[in-house]
Amino acid sequence: MRMRLSAWPVTASLLALLLLTVSCKNKASKNPDANKKAVVGTSLLDSATLIHDLAALTTEAMAGRETGTPGNQLAREYIAKRYDSLQLKTPDSGRFQSFPFAPKQNPVIKGTNIIAMIPGSIYPDQYYVISAHYDHLGIKNGQIYYGTDDNASGSACLLALAAYFKQHPPKHSFILASFDAEEKGLVGSRYFVAHPPVDSNKIVLNVNMDMVSRNDKNEIYASGTYHYPFLKKYVDSIQTMTTVNVLTGHDNPAQGHDDWTNQSDHYPFHLSHIPFLYFGVEDHPDYHKPTDTFDKVDKGFYFRVCNMIKETIVLLDKQEKL
Repeated sequence: MRMRLSAWPVTASLLALLLLTVSCKNKASKNPDANKKAVVGTSLLDSATLIHDLAALTTEAMAGRETGTPGNQLAREYIAKRYDSLQLKTPDSGRFQSFPFAPKQNPVIKGTNIIAMIPGSIYPDQYYVISAHYDHLGIKNGQIYYGTDDNASGSACLLALAAYFKQHPPKHSFILASFDAEEKGLVGSRYFVAHPPVDSNKIVLNVNMDMVSRNDKNEIYASGTYHYPFLKKYVDSIQTMTTVNVLTGHDNPAQGHDDWTNQSDHYPFHLSHIPFLYFGVEDHPDYHKPTDTFDKVDKGFYFRVCNMIKETIVLLDKQEKL
């Protein structure tokens, strides 16, 4: 019997083995220099820590991270400790942003966003919100819904970006937002947009990540350019710097159910006329199933995607005004 990797102890030797034995399913992954070309001409994210965080957020102890559960609290504490260890600034309103969750159904349960900040070196009064939700579906019928791709992948990538930009200070101020209760109807991000830790008029962009670790075609979508065409040039520019195929789309209302505009935490920003870029893969067979587990992730693809997102943010940060 093969043991589920998400239940294994996370050790340095295991992480090294995982990175060396990645099963590559696409042409780019077969290239031995693919990880080196994750982003050309710039330093890379810490791959070991990225995979460590992904594994940690998908253990049995996290139990699917459903809002209001002990597993969700464990995930919240883990993320907050990582922000604290990086010595990231805490907003005046605090590291944790609690909000009522379905008060008509259960007034006791509350959700909690986790917020960190990196002050801008040149444009400190212009804020980019970089976000990912950390909650998932929890336990159903005795089965854990691990939510590795959805959305431990975005959460671990957000932690890697936080570490990178702490070491490489951005020109604009960054708000790192780990949202709760996305699976319950974007509750955490809706609350954040309605109660931002800074003047909402100073928030100029949202970069959201939700499901960024799995695709057999070596593809990921950067959605939002239909609504905000000026962002497309940044997506086009990044394609020359990564082996991942970065596509645009899934953001046109004419696409019906294939329109992802209202499908994740970027939507409340869009409703408030704040431009967004949403990075995500198309659904796979394990979407919203107990089988969305750590062992299914193509670690090489995931590493390249997170570096591509990082470099896209770097390009956006170079602009005085978007």
